[in-house]
Amino acid sequence: MCTTYILQREKDGKFYIGSTTNIENRIKKHNSGQSRYTKNKGPFRIVYQEQYETLSEAKKREYYLKSLKSRKALEKLIKGAFV
Repeated sequence: MCTTYILQREKDGKFYIGSTTNIENRIKKHNSGQSRYTKNKGPFRIVYQEQYETLSEAKKREYYLKSLKSRKALEKLIKGAFV
């Protein structure tokens, strides 16, 4: 299974959107500074995730969520409203 996920930075509440084939390993990398974009910006907690059969599907959803560029839209999704 592949996952599209939203992380929230504990320090200031900012979001990071990504996708992976191994969510547990990916979160560890984000929080240990082994991920380029989130290096030295954590800690993060996972606030939302969706499962997909293929990484291609997960990436499509990731790119769509990133295209929203709206914190409010992401907050609605996290709270259960559909986007």
